[in-house]
Amino acid sequence: MSDFTMTTTIAGTPADVFAAILDTRAWWNQAIDGPTAAPGDEFGFEVEGLHKIRLRVTEVTPDSRVEWLVLENNFSFVNDQSEWVGDRMVFDLTPVDGGTAVTFTQYGLVPELECYDVCSNAWAFFVRDSLRLLAEEGKGKPETHAGEAETAPRARAAAEALTA
Repeated sequence: MSDFTMTTTIAGTPADVFAAILDTRAWWNQAIDGPTAAPGDEFGFEVEGLHKIRLRVTEVTPDSRVEWLVLENNFSFVNDQSEWVGDRMVFDLTPVDGGTAVTFTQYGLVPELECYDVCSNAWAFFVRDSLRLLAEEGKGKPETHAGEAETAPRARAAAEALTA
């Protein structure tokens, strides 16, 4: 089994990209409740009818690494509600020519999971597009409580197919 991982280069210093990652409401979900910047912080959000999650920040190494642990998770579009619970989400930053390479890995998100297609595509959007836009231009494309981001239609279609 191969955990989902992706790398993208963001034009900016590791410090700038690190700061953007910690500003989760500006690139992942506007409805996040709770602090997101220090080890031990717990936060979560709900996208109505699609996704509810609670995480703990487990590691914060300035300008280098951020790690979260999934404490609770619920998707409306999968049968197995244990998917993601216990997963680690890791952002590793490396300075490169032209900016900072961000390698995102979700340990536990593997192709065998029911959510893999929807979830891997969502991460690609949120890391490659939304986080990059926040770091480079000052404005990301985060999800909302109502599920209005570009990734929501795919998740809604999967939820509808599951109940059909």
